[in-house]
This record gives sequence, structure tokens and C-alpha cells, in this order.
Amino acid sequence: MTNRAELSVETGIDYLDQVLRASTIEEIWGLHTAKMASYGFDRLLYAFTRFKPPNALGSVDDSLILTNHHADYVKEYVNGELYRAAPMVRWAANHVGAQSWCLVQERMRAAGVTSDEGRVIELNRKFGVVAGYSIGFREVSVRAKGGIGLCARAGLSQAEVEDIWAENGREITVLNNVCHLRISALPYLSRKTLTARQREALEWVGDGKTTQDIAIIMGLTPATIEKHLRLAREVLDVETTAQAVLMASFRNQIFVVPELRLA
Repeated sequence: MTNRAELSVETGIDYLDQVLRASTIEEIWGLHTAKMASYGFDRLLYAFTRFKPPNALGSVDDSLILTNHHADYVKEYVNGELYRAAPMVRWAANHVGAQSWCLVQERMRAAGVTSDEGRVIELNRKFGVVAGYSIGFREVSVRAKGGIGLCARAGLSQAEVEDIWAENGREITVLNNVCHLRISALPYLSRKTLTARQREALEWVGDGKTTQDIAIIMGLTPATIEKHLRLAREVLDVETTAQAVLMASFRNQIFVVPELRLA
């Protein structure tokens, strides 16, 4: 007879197998939201950037944001940049591991909150974002940082969430870390995307080729290559071609295997 622990391991392995086989961020996110909902966390907010300034949060424009929160909540919290004052976002941006949202209540009792933090807490209460856990991911670059907030379904108290975490916290943390590793390894779109020609031109620059070399390789004129590189810089919002190569590489938009290409 299969016991509960064995069943948990089996379903966890099934989830990991599906995530490892997935070829798009959207597919992984769908799997992950369903998996976390099975533990009682039905609203998630994931963020990842490779352009985090020292001692500050990065720009939304340079970040990958994934969420299944209500659109009105996202409009105020993310687009309105209230997240910058959120205690749990700050915690995840500066730590590795998992942290209970009881930290917010502890801070309120110990030292109170700022006016901006109070606005965040009020918004969270309005949308039922009151119990959960946050996870900060370990990165290999000082400029990179990822984290996720796991919001418990309506009706669950923080005390009940602590019980869930006591039983499943280690597994949930591992699953979220694997999800993050897979998502951060896949290409993701910004508001604009590179064309196939722009990607190819940047790849040849990354291989050390000159404009003249690239023109011969691609069968185009040097002026056309310069146009593709200029447009790539505009799409990536950078000033130099070297920055464009770096930015496209960070976003996994160049040197990508064919089946994972975005366009």
C-alpha cells in the first residue's frame, strides 16, 4: 500500500518530469500554478531580473514577471510599483530561502510600518493577500535575482499555512527552485522582440565577426547589416552593439536551439 509520503514523492517527480520536458515559459508556469494550488497556494507572483542594481530593486521593464493574481491587483501592485515598498519583496530580494509572511506582522508589532508599507498592506487585505510564504532564489550573478510569493487561498489563516509548510515546506521550496531554474534558462520576451535577421546578426557579432564579415556570411550589404544591428539596439533599449549582444544573451534570445526560438 502506498503511503502519503511515497505518493507525495511520486507526484513531485511527475511534476518535475513535466517541467523538464516543457519548452516554453507559459507551459512551465501553467504546470507550476496548478502544482502550488494543490498545496493551497492558488495565487503566485514570480519575478526575475538579470539587471538588479546594487542595494536596490530592478526595473519592471528589465524583469520577467509572472502572476495569476487578479488584474486589478497587478495593476496597482506591479504597474503602480507598490511592490517596491512590500516587506516580503524586499526580504526575497536580499535573502535566499523561504520566509513566512508572519514576518510582516512581527515587524508591525515591533517597529510599525511606513506609509508606503501601509498602502501595500491595505491593498493586500483588499484582495485577500494575507497569508503565505515567499522564496528568494540563489543566483550565480550579483546582478541577477529571482523570487516568488506564494499566496494562500482565501479562508486559510497564516497559522494554517504554517501547518502546511511544516509538512510540505521542503518539497515546495525544491519545486519552486527547479521551476525558477527552468524558467530562467528559457527565452523570454520583452515588449518588443528581435527578428530572425537581428538575432543572426547579433550572434555573428558575438562570434567576433565584423560588419563586412557578417554581410558576406548573410549575403547582404554592410549597410543592411548596420540597419539590423541598429534596430536590434532599439528593440533591446541599449546604446551599443556590445550591450545588445549582452542583453540578448541574458534574455536567452540568441544562440538558442531551434525548437526553443520565440520567432
